[in-house]
Amino acid sequence: MPELPEVETIKRGLSKFILKKKLTKTTILCAKSFIGTPVTGTVKAIRRYGKALIIDLDNGKSLMIHLRMTGQLIYDGKERYAAGHPSDNFTDKLPNKQTRVILEFGSDPLYFNDQRKFGFIKVIDTDKVESDEFIKKLAKEPWQMTADELYEKLQKHKNSPIKATILDQTIICGLGNIYADEALFASKIHPETKSGLITKKEAELLLKSARDVMEKSIESGGSTMATYVRADGTKGDYLEKFAKIFRHEGKPCVNCGEKVVKIRVAGRGTHICPNCQRRKDD
Repeated sequence: MPELPEVETIKRGLSKFILKKKLTKTTILCAKSFIGTPVTGTVKAIRRYGKALIIDLDNGKSLMIHLRMTGQLIYDGKERYAAGHPSDNFTDKLPNKQTRVILEFGSDPLYFNDQRKFGFIKVIDTDKVESDEFIKKLAKEPWQMTADELYEKLQKHKNSPIKATILDQTIICGLGNIYADEALFASKIHPETKSGLITKKEAELLLKSARDVMEKSIESGGSTMATYVRADGTKGDYLEKFAKIFRHEGKPCVNCGEKVVKIRVAGRGTHICPNCQRRKDD
């Protein structure tokens, strides 16, 4: 599944290609992948809530798009631009057997492909987007939240490991596995530390670190992990340029030289420096 920086990268990329263009026709090839009645209208904005893309039309309707695990958006205009799970679909003739929905902007189609059929496109009233069940359960993103707000949330989940807590989208929105590891490492917090043991100062540093690592990823076009790419089909380079702990197991810590190890926390592969990130009860 894409993390927030990847979805933000896709949002910015698609804005260059479909903003102010008119959606003239929708062809549904898989009923499971499209929710609601097809609409037409000119694209007036593209937004993002967490990992969901919102395409606002000028008729009071919006399209909510979630790529989930294997979703793709492939715009076939004068040039072909692709976003999402990379495969031969990026260069193959489309539509194909993985094409679930086709959104047509005049003579230029935007293909929604999804191998595993977990993603979706949903038609919703624009003024009801924020009250949609999928959207309203999302917490604030790191840029919208204060350190005091984060600290209070951590205290309400005091017995949960801090990594599990910050991965919960109803507590803080947007942090996935990569950026949780990076933010905890930058904050020198062990991911198994109980959330209730995190001090206000540590919560402030953790929030700042989360913002920093995600902003760097957005600037670089997202990570190349989880097979996500930029809207023009090229890969992001966050992991190569900026990641300091994720997928570094066996390598020396960039801060102290201790060997990075991989453990499991909250069922997720987790990368730590045993020296820099010590548990509170150590």
